[in-house]
This record gives sequence, C-alpha cells and structure tokens, in this order.
Amino acid sequence: MERGKGAQYLVAFSVSLATLTMGASSAWPTIVLPRFKGNESSIQVTDDVVSWMVAVSPLGFLSGSLVTRYISDNFGRRATVLGSAAPFTLGTMFVIYAAYGWMLCITKFLWGFGTGMLSTVITMYLIEISYKELRGSLNVFTRFTFNFGNLLVMCVGPFLSYSVLNYSLLPLPVIFFLACWWIPESPYYHLKEGRVDAAREELAKLRNSDDIALEEELQIIQDGVKNEMRSSSSAKELFNGRQYRKAVVIAVGLKMTQILTGGMAIQQYLIIIVQESKFKMAPATIAIVFGAVKFGVSLISSILVDRIGRRPLIIHSLVGTGVSYFIVGSYFFFLEVVRIEHESLSPYGILTFIGILFSTIISTLGFNSVIGIVPAEIFPMNVKAVAMSSLNILGGLLGFVVGKGYKYMKDLLGLTGVFWIFAFVTFSGAVFTHFFVPETRNKSLYDIQILLQGDLYIENVNKKNDLVSDEETELTELNGINDVKNKI
Repeated sequence: MERGKGAQYLVAFSVSLATLTMGASSAWPTIVLPRFKGNESSIQVTDDVVSWMVAVSPLGFLSGSLVTRYISDNFGRRATVLGSAAPFTLGTMFVIYAAYGWMLCITKFLWGFGTGMLSTVITMYLIEISYKELRGSLNVFTRFTFNFGNLLVMCVGPFLSYSVLNYSLLPLPVIFFLACWWIPESPYYHLKEGRVDAAREELAKLRNSDDIALEEELQIIQDGVKNEMRSSSSAKELFNGRQYRKAVVIAVGLKMTQILTGGMAIQQYLIIIVQESKFKMAPATIAIVFGAVKFGVSLISSILVDRIGRRPLIIHSLVGTGVSYFIVGSYFFFLEVVRIEHESLSPYGILTFIGILFSTIISTLGFNSVIGIVPAEIFPMNVKAVAMSSLNILGGLLGFVVGKGYKYMKDLLGLTGVFWIFAFVTFSGAVFTHFFVPETRNKSLYDIQILLQGDLYIENVNKKNDLVSDEETELTELNGINDVKNKI
C-alpha cells in the first residue's frame, strides 16, 4: 500500500472511532425503549416522554450543525471533531445519573448535538484530505464503524443491566478524542485561511509524493480555493447564488429522501414493531440479528461505493427499500384493517422482521452510505461549510417531525399507514435521483463544479482572474507613480 493511502486510511480509522460512538448512542433507544415499556428500569418513563426522547435528538442534531459551521470555519475541521467529544461525554453523564424521564431527553439532545457536529464535519474533512479515488470508500468506512457501534450495543446491551449499559458508553468519547488528537488539519482549511506553509506540511503527511508532485498538487488546490473563496461564504451567497442552485436542489432532495424514509425511527422502535406483528422472537435475538446484519452489509457497501458509483446505488437501493416497506405495510394491512385472526396470520409475522431486515440491508448498501457523500462533493469551498450545516439543520427539523410524528401516524393510520408512507417517500426519492442527481465518482472537485455549473463556473473564474489582473495592473502603475515622485 502506498504510504499516502496508508496515512489516509489511518486518519479515517481514527475519525471512525467517533462514528462508532455515534452508532452506539443511536442504538441505545432500541435496547432501552422495550424496558421502559415493560417497567424494567429504575426510571418511570411514559409513552409521551419516550416520543419526546426520540424526537429531541434531531433538535440536538440541528443545534450541533449550527455550531459546527462556526467552529469548522474559524477553528478548523480537526478542532470540530475533537470538540464533539464534549456533548457525548456530558450526555452520557446525564443518563448515568438520570432520576427522571426529562433527564433522558437532555441526554438524547446532547448526543444529537455531538452527532450533528460529527455528521457535518467528518464527510467534509475526509473528502478534503483524500485522493479522489478514495473519497467514497473512506467515507463509507466511517459508516461501517457507525454500524459496528450499533452492533456492539445490540449484541451486548440485552444482557447488561440498564445502569451497566449506560456506564459502558462513557469510555467511547474519551477514546475517540485521544485517537483524533494526532490527525492533521485539512490542507484546504489552511489555504482558506492563507496559511500556505501549514497546508504544505499537512499535505506532505497525507501524500507519498516527491517535492515536485507535492507542489503541483498544492498549487492546484490553492488555485481552486483562491477562486472559490473570492465569493462570499455566507448563507445569503449560498441561497442567492445562481451557480449553486443545482447543488442546493440535489442536496435538499437527497436529504429529504434520506430522513423521510424513516429508517432511524424504525430502528429505534424495532423491537416494539416486531412484537406488535405477533411474531414470536426474543427481544435480544431481534436486536442481535438486526445489528449483525447491518454491520455485515456495511462491509460490502465500502467496496461498492467507488466501484459502482453513487447514482445507481442510490436509485436501486431506494426502489428496493420501498418494496420492502410496502410488503411490511401490507402485512399490517391484513392484521389491522382486514383484521384476520391473529392465529391465522401469526405464522407470517416473520415477514415483518424480514422486510425490515431487507430494507436495512438495501439502504445500508445504497443510499444511507452514499447520500452523505454527494453534498460534500458538489458544493465549492466557499459555501461548503454553510451548505453542510444548513443540510443538517434541515435534517434535524425533518428528523424531529419523523421522530415525534411517528407516534401520531401510528395512532391515526396504524403501522399500515406508517410503512406505506415511508414506501411512497422512497419511490419518490428514486424518481428524483434519476432525473436530477449526476454521477460524481472518480471526478475531481473541480470537474464536479464544471459538471454542475458548466460555462457559468468558467466565466466566474475568468471574471475573478481578470479582476485580480486589473487590480494588480493598477497597483503596479500606482507603485510606478510613487517611485517617480520619490525620485523627484
């Protein structure tokens, strides 16, 4: 393995310990919600508190994304990753000492806050430090460790007491903080701040290049950053700039599709859903099988993303997930609407668990592993941080709607309506992707801007270069006049 690639994989591994922490915290409700429902914990938690606990996490996600835009642009990507350890640690302390249900809501808010920070910065960071042919696989690797965190909690959690499970989460943020202490800052960030020597030093750590090749790559990156940073980095620039409109439409459409398919809500209510299908399986078995399958599939997804491409993976996985949701919804249709006797239908209750498993397999192989990569590729440097933060704010709002609305949808439409609505969203997302989302695999970030903006990008670059040339000419003439005056 080339030393440059080896360094990038090592950085990705260190950062992935943070996503492992995210995965563990996101799987925690899957294990504890059935215990709350069965009064098996030391805390009395009502169904209403549970719905708020699930819904408040996206609000934390939204808040963390807002903060990340400021931290990542003013202090760097590395500082943002390190800073995210604080809300995870504080949230875990809250759950350890929680005596009331509302304290669990604070825990979920803080975990969501840390998740918002990491989700905003990690993809952006890895794309900026990696070779173009590794962008997809390095980012999917972090998804793999996220699923490994899920697996750890789902395999071990059912056999631990409530308090021991909570204590076991405490070392995770400390470990990823220590592992990420050594990672280099993004060369793009240093160049954005005008620190060329620092960018050269960090780039040398990430590449196995001779001095000439290193300087050539540094110059290319510097030219791109310089051109992009001549435009404003504000939210107003992002939403008013005609050249960003395609990227905004693509990113918003993909984010809405990802969140409104309801994957996180289904995972958190997984054991309860399977129990309501009348399928007889121990909660521990449900959690272990689900976690193991999701983890195993994530191994394959890291191979596919840079070989098959983003666009076909998104389209086919959305269609497959929609079919799985439709089948699960159809089972509940016979159970809840047609009201076939439970004894006659219960042998087919396994369809519910299999349908959810298939949807998890397909979505993990496809859109859940890829949708986060595309926005970090399609936005230019000047608006990338604000774009990623804005997307996560949107994701947080939609996540709150799905998390809080799940209970109301279920009460109003039953699980039939819940799964059929999710199926409709996935099919709609596949259609959107087919017509609007371009393929970005094996394209440089510069080439992607040409693909999205076309002549507009080249014209803007030329105009900015002409403006700089005019300014330099005027400065030269002014210096010449001053020299003459000084001689006189």
